[in-house]
Amino acid sequence: MPRPCKKRRVICNPLATSFGPRGASNLKLESVTLTYDELEAIRLADFEGLYQEQAAEKMNISRQTFGNIITAAHQKVADFLINSKRLSVEGGVVDVGVCRFVCGACGHAWSVARGAGKPGECPQCKGNEFCCSKKIGKGKNNQTCWRNK
Repeated sequence: MPRPCKKRRVICNPLATSFGPRGASNLKLESVTLTYDELEAIRLADFEGLYQEQAAEKMNISRQTFGNIITAAHQKVADFLINSKRLSVEGGVVDVGVCRFVCGACGHAWSVARGAGKPGECPQCKGNEFCCSKKIGKGKNNQTCWRNK
């Protein structure tokens, strides 16, 4: 019996999840599916320029697993480019995670997906003084606070 797949930590949340050759919207094209963990591996290794060991740590997986993911991702992207296929980004065993925010003015707490960016205002009172609360270590609570202008 194979081991269950461990969730990969992902912060990449692309605005577009489907790509294809220009002018081919009506054509029946073969499709390649890139999973979110494969996209994250490309972001970390190729865009951020991290070594595999560093990137694997950020994704909460082993270096060997990261190597397997990035190899599969590169193969799929090459297939998409060389053979003029349609590319979609979906699926994968991932943990997107959330950032928890607390408003200093009204005390309202809310969460947004990690990687989605800093909110512009509190959704309840529309105030601009809030903190991103992160758990660090053994029960220690660290907060990053700012005032939006």
